[in-house]
Amino acid sequence: MTENVWAYRGGVDYLAADLTGYGVEAADGSIGKVDKHSDEVSDAYLVVDTGVWILGKEVLLPAGLVTHIDHAAEKVYVDRTKEQIKAAPEFHRDEHLGNADHREALGAHYLSGMPFGVPPA
Repeated sequence: MTENVWAYRGGVDYLAADLTGYGVEAADGSIGKVDKHSDEVSDAYLVVDTGVWILGKEVLLPAGLVTHIDHAAEKVYVDRTKEQIKAAPEFHRDEHLGNADHREALGAHYLSGMPFGVPPA
């Protein structure tokens, strides 16, 4: 069920540049900057440093949430709200980055209650 959320959508130009340092924009505003990213075919994600937004924590965003990337402005846009991102299972890089159970829970969180690829209202 959650595998497709871990791949970039068709048409998203994620290979044009290193995304590290790009700003990340949720549907309702900025959430931080890309600290790490993966462009693996079935395991693509962004680790976002949220800065002061949620007290300096990092969040893991599946690449399937990315709607487009503006390389000129160095911004990545995702189709979830700040509240949806904040409500995701807590992420600790050392503990969760390669953890299949955490990945499954995170994928289920972002896909629950809405069709994949449909922006929130």
